[in-house]
Amino acid sequence: MCGVKALHCRAGGWTVDGGQQARVTWVSSPLRLPFQEAAQRPLSTGGGVVSTVCGKPQAMGRIYGGQDVVAGQWPWQASLLYQNVHICGAVLVNSHWLVSTAHCFLNKSHAPEDYQVLLGSTRLYQHTQHTRKMSVSRIITHPDFEKFHPFGNDIAMLQLHVPVNFTSYISPACLPTPAMQLPSDLSCWITGWGMLSEETHLLPPFQLQEGKVGLIENKFCNMLYGQRLGKGRTYSVHEEMLCAGDFLTGKAICKGDSGGPLICDLLSSWVLVGLASWGLDCRHPIHPSVFTSVIYFTDWIDKIQSHLLPVSSCNLPSVCVCVLISSYMDNSQIRLTHLSDFILT
Repeated sequence: MCGVKALHCRAGGWTVDGGQQARVTWVSSPLRLPFQEAAQRPLSTGGGVVSTVCGKPQAMGRIYGGQDVVAGQWPWQASLLYQNVHICGAVLVNSHWLVSTAHCFLNKSHAPEDYQVLLGSTRLYQHTQHTRKMSVSRIITHPDFEKFHPFGNDIAMLQLHVPVNFTSYISPACLPTPAMQLPSDLSCWITGWGMLSEETHLLPPFQLQEGKVGLIENKFCNMLYGQRLGKGRTYSVHEEMLCAGDFLTGKAICKGDSGGPLICDLLSSWVLVGLASWGLDCRHPIHPSVFTSVIYFTDWIDKIQSHLLPVSSCNLPSVCVCVLISSYMDNSQIRLTHLSDFILT
């Protein structure tokens, strides 16, 4: 941790403002720097270009109807542990943050100390030299969760107490851009440690399961659910959700898979498209699974990361002094000045 509480610029120093150099003619007190620009953007997809940091598993190789997973195949997959017991999946999106679904925290403590995330593992409760059990410092559920309809805005973010180091077994999935379009022929997969069917539990050694699925239009998905649930149905697929499944093989999410990824191959990288949210019972005939649309919430994810800065590390250029940033102000200028132009307080 850097032992500086604030930075002040001397008048006449150089500053970087929006990528252009300009003279500082007044004192900035204190310096504000958005973490989003400093660390998050390189891990996201943007402008049609995907970073080489995210979405690149080293290994390529049971969701209901699924199969076992090879170690390192889905290195962003995490297990969310509540009092040391697996309750949901989660997805690593950078060294400090994971995303999951808000309903995983219903009727449970929201105290971060009650939760941990297990990374780098394909077998629950079996630790190897590749696994990391990380403590959680913050849990943020969407403020509008189920405010308008069941499972609406079903998303949550978890901040790690300390950043995790990336390895061949632990690395982030790419986040989509807000306007990203999803082709109908996408190659997508679901992963998780949930039940194998409505009556069959996943048995030791609790091997992570995977299943290939296709995207299904929300309108068609609602027609299928309408036929199954009837006129008195209370569950619908809304704009912040998306559907996926496989009618031929019956692959679908089941109990315990919630919060896990719907990951799709886009621009030669794996992009997090959805988070497992809800569905009907996982027995034949299988209905599509419903996921929280990550594309819909990309701006919210960015906002959370920008406002809640980690204090365990500093990622500024070497020409600058590391600084413990206290907060972030919207539309503030990015000011990085040379070391000789700083007055430390």
